[in-house]
Amino acid sequence: MSLLDEITKPVRVWSRSEVLAKPSPVPRSPGLYAWYFKSIPPDVPTDDCVALDGLTLLYSGISPKPPPKNGKKPSSQTLWNRVRYHYRGNAEGSTLRLTIGTLLAKPLGIELRRVGSGKRMTFRKKGEDLLSEWMAENAFVTWVVHQQPWELEAEVIRSLSLPLNLDQNQLHAFHSVLSDVRRQAKENARDKPVVDE
Repeated sequence: MSLLDEITKPVRVWSRSEVLAKPSPVPRSPGLYAWYFKSIPPDVPTDDCVALDGLTLLYSGISPKPPPKNGKKPSSQTLWNRVRYHYRGNAEGSTLRLTIGTLLAKPLGIELRRVGSGKRMTFRKKGEDLLSEWMAENAFVTWVVHQQPWELEAEVIRSLSLPLNLDQNQLHAFHSVLSDVRRQAKENARDKPVVDE
């Protein structure tokens, strides 16, 4: 089975509760992950996206990132760290949560804000909790273990319609729209006072 088949025709996808269970089924290995959604955030085009049993593939990512070219120590993150963080972390550390949260800001009644020292941006605890609840209902993930996942990432993004990916995805029709939505959310957060998390 090819890499694209493993992502587009997975044996199964996993829910938030399954991923966060102890023990978690997510391997502590490097690899590539793909996110399928039951409900689609407003305005996200899905015409060319992979569909699977009522779910739509919208986003893909890797863990770890490519090793730094400046000789610094490479990341030790694994699928286990990254996938779990997307489900329960915050928008500062998860580009997927930042994207979904900005697209769902009005429906969920959440807003990106500067928190703590003012350098970080999240949807605050209440907003992040609402986002986690939405993801528990609507976001499902699958993965492929690979020792150097950055070697796969460009091919996956080039071969599939992944409207929620920004990096390496400038040719996608939704890229400029999503970039604007995220930029506007960050500008609005910078214009407002820093708040408690």
